[in-house]
Amino acid sequence: MKNLLIAGFALVGLLGLFAACNNTPKIVNNDPNAVYACPMHPEVTGKAGDTCPKCKMDLVSTSAVSTPADSNAAYACPMHAEVTGKAGDKCPKCGMALEPAKANSTNQYKMAFSSSPATLEGGKAATLSFKPEIMGVAATPVPLDLHHDKKIHLIVVSKDLAYFEHIHPDYQADGSYQIKVLDKAAKFTDGRGHNETKFEQGGDYVLFADYMPTGAAGQLERIPLHVDGAAYKPVTFSKEKLTTAVDGYTVTLASHGGKFVTNNPMHIEGTITQGGKVVPAESLENYLSAKAHVVMIHSDAAHYMHVHPDVADGKLDLHTTFEQAGTYRGWLQFQTNGKLHTADFVVNVAEGKPGEVSHEGHEGGKEGDAHTKH
Repeated sequence: MKNLLIAGFALVGLLGLFAACNNTPKIVNNDPNAVYACPMHPEVTGKAGDTCPKCKMDLVSTSAVSTPADSNAAYACPMHAEVTGKAGDKCPKCGMALEPAKANSTNQYKMAFSSSPATLEGGKAATLSFKPEIMGVAATPVPLDLHHDKKIHLIVVSKDLAYFEHIHPDYQADGSYQIKVLDKAAKFTDGRGHNETKFEQGGDYVLFADYMPTGAAGQLERIPLHVDGAAYKPVTFSKEKLTTAVDGYTVTLASHGGKFVTNNPMHIEGTITQGGKVVPAESLENYLSAKAHVVMIHSDAAHYMHVHPDVADGKLDLHTTFEQAGTYRGWLQFQTNGKLHTADFVVNVAEGKPGEVSHEGHEGGKEGDAHTKH
C-alpha cells in the first residue's frame, strides 16, 4: 500500500509537470501502433492498458510525454554514459551536449551477426543480418532508439581502410536488421548510403555497428569479417591528406590548434568550396539530421570515431578528442541537391600532453553534435 501511495503521488506530480508545459496535454493516445512506457521507468514499455511491473503505474503513450527541463536533474553524455554533469555542459571526449541521464539498466548488449550464405565470397551476392541482444537473455526483444534518423549506423570498411560505406540495415519481422551485399556486376539501387554494400574482392573487412538500445547508453560493436576469394592488395596510408576533391567540391580540414594531437579536445574546421568560393555550411542539406557526418578510423582498424560537426562562421566545426596516436583515415559526408558526397582524408595524430593545444577565443558552434567511440 505504501508503494502504491508513493507511485500515486509521483504520477500526480508528473502530470502536474506536463500541465505546466502544455495547457492541453494529451495523455491518452488512441493510435494502436503507439508505444507505451512507464513514466517512472522509461525502460519498461508495452501497450495501452499495461502496468509497470516495477511500480504498478499505468503505461502512458511515449508520444504524449515530454520531459521538462530540470536544472537539478543528472545529465550525461549520450555516447559516453560515464561523463556526467549539469544542463549546458558538454562532453570533454566528444563535444556532445549532455542530456538528461537515462534510467540505464545494468544489461549488457551484443549485436548477434550472421550471413547468408555463411561463407562469403568476393564478388558474390549475400545478406548480412544483425540482431541486438541482451547478453544471457537472447530471446528478449531489444528495441532501439532512433539516433540521427536511424536505429543502426553501420560502417563497412576493408581492414586496410581503402573501402568505406556508411549504411543502415533494414528492420525485419524477427527483430533483426539486414543489409544486402551486391554481386560485383550489380549496380547500387539507391544511389548509395542506404542498405547496400559490396565485397568485390576477398580479404579482411571490419563492420562497426553503432546503436542505442531503448533505456541504455549507446553501443558499438566491432565485427571482423573475412571474405573468401582472391584478396585485395592492401593499401598503406601514411602521407597526410587534409584536402580532397569530390563531385566538383573541395573539402579541407584544419586544426584550430595547428596540429592534431592526443589528450586534447580538438576543434577541427571543415571548409567546403566550389569554384573557389566557400559553400556556407548552413546551406548544406540535412543528411540524417546533421549538416555533415565524419567518421575517423585508426590504421589499427579498431579505434573509431563518428562525429557530427557544429556550424560556426559558415564552416563545419568538429569537436573530438583523439585517444590514440597514429594515422587515421577520415570520411566527411555531406549532401547537396539530394546527392550525397563523401570526401576522404588521411590525418596523422601525434602523442600530446593535456593542455598542449589552446583554444582560447574559440566559440562553440550553433548546431550539431559529435560522438566518439573506440
